[in-house]
Amino acid sequence: MSQYSFRNILSSRLLLLTLPVLIIGVSLTYVVTYRKARSALLETARQNVTESAVRKAENLQQLIKVLETTLINASNSSVFTLNNTRQQQNFIEQQMQLLPQYLDCVQVTDIKKNTIINSTCSSEKFPPLPTNFWPTKEPANLAQSQIYIQNNLDNQLSSNNPYLIQSSKQLQLILAAPLYNNQGNLTAILSFKVSLLKLEILPTGSLTGYPVIINEQGTFLVHPFPEKVGQNINKEPDKYRLEILLRNAIAGRQDFLHLFSLQENTRELIAGYTSIPSPISGEENQKWAVLAVTSLDNALIQLQDIQTILIRLLLILVIGLVMASLIAIFYLSRELSAPLEKLTEFTIENKNIQQAKNKNYSFKIKEINELYQSLNQMIISLKAGAKEIETAWQEAKVANQLKNEFLATTSHELRTPLNGIIGSIRLILDGYCDDKKEEFEFLEKADQSARHLLAIINDVLDISKIEAGHISLDLKPLNFYQLLNEIINLQIGLIKTKNLNLNFENNDSNIQVYADYYKFKQVLINILGNAIKFTDLGSITLETYVTQTKDNLTNFLIIKVIDTGIGIPINQQDKLFKPFVMVDGSTTRQFGGTGLGLAISKNLMEMMGGSISLFSLGQNKGTTVTLTIPLAK
Repeated sequence: MSQYSFRNILSSRLLLLTLPVLIIGVSLTYVVTYRKARSALLETARQNVTESAVRKAENLQQLIKVLETTLINASNSSVFTLNNTRQQQNFIEQQMQLLPQYLDCVQVTDIKKNTIINSTCSSEKFPPLPTNFWPTKEPANLAQSQIYIQNNLDNQLSSNNPYLIQSSKQLQLILAAPLYNNQGNLTAILSFKVSLLKLEILPTGSLTGYPVIINEQGTFLVHPFPEKVGQNINKEPDKYRLEILLRNAIAGRQDFLHLFSLQENTRELIAGYTSIPSPISGEENQKWAVLAVTSLDNALIQLQDIQTILIRLLLILVIGLVMASLIAIFYLSRELSAPLEKLTEFTIENKNIQQAKNKNYSFKIKEINELYQSLNQMIISLKAGAKEIETAWQEAKVANQLKNEFLATTSHELRTPLNGIIGSIRLILDGYCDDKKEEFEFLEKADQSARHLLAIINDVLDISKIEAGHISLDLKPLNFYQLLNEIINLQIGLIKTKNLNLNFENNDSNIQVYADYYKFKQVLINILGNAIKFTDLGSITLETYVTQTKDNLTNFLIIKVIDTGIGIPINQQDKLFKPFVMVDGSTTRQFGGTGLGLAISKNLMEMMGGSISLFSLGQNKGTTVTLTIPLAK
C-alpha cells in the first residue's frame, strides 16, 4: 500500500476543501449582486416613467391652453367683421403657421347654413357643433370658457379612411370659438383641428415611454398602435390590471404598474400614470388617464453592461483568490506539518519514550478556521471596494471632462480681452501712436477689454455665490418701463451698429414689478445682449403683458424677447440653463461667453419669484426668451 507524507495529505485535503467553498462563495456573490443591480435599475425605471407621465400630462394641459389662447386671439380679429373672404382666407392660412406641428386645419363655418366659408384643408368638413353653445349677441367680454372642444375620435373611426394606420398623429380635437359681425350678431364659427401628440420612435434604453391616454370610460384615445385607438380596455387580455390603473389614475394617484399585453406581443411593460381633467366640453367632471409606457427590456438595458463588468471583476477576483489560496495552503501545510515532522524525528532519535522531552506541538486548527473566515470576508470587502472604485472613477471622469471644458472655454475668454489690454497698452508704451487721439483710441479699446474681462470674472463669482447660497436680494417695487428704457439706452448703440430693427412700444404706464433692481437689470441686460449678439440680420422685438394666476392672488408681468438670429437646435435647448454648458463649447466658436449668463439669470429669476424659459424652432429660425416677474401689490 502506498504511503504519503502528512504534508501532501494535508495539502490535498485543504485544496479539495478550499476550491468548492471559493466557487460557491463567488457564485453567491454574483447572484446577490446581480439581483441588487436589477432591483435598483427597475426602481429607477419605475420612478422615471412615473415622472415622464406627469410631464406628459403637464405638457398636454399647457398645449391645450396655448391653443385655446391662440383661438381666442384669432376669433377676436377684426378681419372677421369684414365681408372679404380673401382676407379671411389669408388670415386663417397665417394661423396655420403659428403652430404648424399641432394645427391640422383651420376652418370658418356659417352657423346658420352649416357651410364652409373658408378652410385650409380643401373641402373637409368638421363634425357639427352645437349652435346654442354661444350667445347670439356678442357679450361684453369674450372669456376663455367660450371655447368649445370636442373629440374628433368618433369622426375618424366612422370615416373609413386609413388615417389611424398611416398617420403618426393622434389625439385630434376640434376647438371652436364664435365669430360676431359688426352688429354683434353670431354669424360663424372659427374651428381649429389639432393633433396634440405625434408618435415617435424612441431610442433604445429611453425611459420616457410611449404616451397612452385612456378616458374615464376606458377608451384608448392615444396608443402606440394607432389601430387600437377607439377600442375599450375591456377587449384587452390584461384588462383587469388596466382597470386598476385607470381607477387609481382617476382617483388622483401618480404611480406605476406592470402590464403584460398593452401591445401586440407579451413582453412585460412598465407604465407610469397620472391624470388630467378632460378638456372636452361637457366632460368637466371627467378625467383622462395619461400613461408613459416602456418595456422591461428598456428598463434593464444597462443590466447587460453591469453583468459583463461583474463577470470580469469576479473572474479576476477568483484567479487572484485561487492563487492566494494555493500559496496559503502550501504554506500552512508546511507550518502545520513541521511540528509533526519534528516530533517524528525526535521519536526516531529518542526511542525511549520515558527519556523523551515533552514538547507541545500544535496543529493550529483554530487559525485555519479563522483563515477561511478572513478569506470569505476578503471576498465581501473586495467586492464592495471594487464597486466604490468603479463609482468613484465614473464620477471623476465626468467631473474631469466638465472641468477641462470649462477651463478651456474660460481660459480662451480670459485671454481674448487680456491680449487686447496688453496689446493696446504696449502700442502706447512703445510709441507707435502718432498723436493723443490715437492714444485715446487704444486706451478706450483697453478699457472695453478690461470691462469685458471684469464681466467674465463677475459671472464666475456670481455663479459661485449662487451655488454657495451667499447672494442676497433687495426686493422692492420698481418701475418696469423706466428700467427697460435704461437698458435699451445702454444697448441702442450696438443695435444701430448692426443695423437691427428694435420693435418696442414704449408705454408710459406705471407698471410696478416686485424685484431686486440690480439683479433684475442684470438679467434683462444679459437676455437683450444675447439677442443682439446672436442676431446679424432682421429685428429684435420686445413684448410685455400682464397675466394672473389661477388663485387670483398674484399678478405677473410677462416679458418676451424675440429675435431673428441664429436660433438653437431643438435637441440642444435643454442644456442652455446649466452652468458652464454651451451649444458650441469649443474655444473657436464664432461667439464668445463662458456659458454662465443664462444659468445666472435662471437662478436670479427664481430667487425673485419669477421664471425664465427659452424656445426656438431650430437653427437659423430665431429665438424667443420669456421672463415672468411678479407685479408689486
